Amino acid sequence: QEQLVESGGGLVQAGGSLRLTCTNPGRIFRNPAMGWFRQAPGKEREFVAAISWNGASTRYADSVKGRFTASRDNAKDTVYLQMNSLKPEDTAVYYCAAATFSYTVPINTQGYDYWGRGTQVTVSS
Repeated sequence: QEQLVESGGGLVQAGGSLRLTCTNPGRIFRNPAMGWFRQAPGKEREFVAAISWNGASTRYADSVKGRFTASRDNAKDTVYLQMNSLKPEDTAVYYCAAATFSYTVPINTQGYDYWGRGTQVTVSS
């Protein structure tokens, strides 16, 4: 399987910002719906945000609404997750995923068939 590649993670203080980037989706399928998920130690992977193939539709978990923004640049085969007002509870490994078989914007892991390897985000208090 082609791999998606996340970048942009790191260590930031509470209240700070990070922008995650996911590249390579165009090589898997032309402009698939894309999702962002995260997994903290000892917890299940959870939905964070998703964006439709053309960026016209986005969906967010309640815990990140108003703080995180998903966007994409199809010309660059790149998807972004802008994270503002970060909190310690946002600490997790963040994954991007592609939904190559869905015409909707899935909010669960079952809706995605290609995954990146993740990037660590750590928010200190």
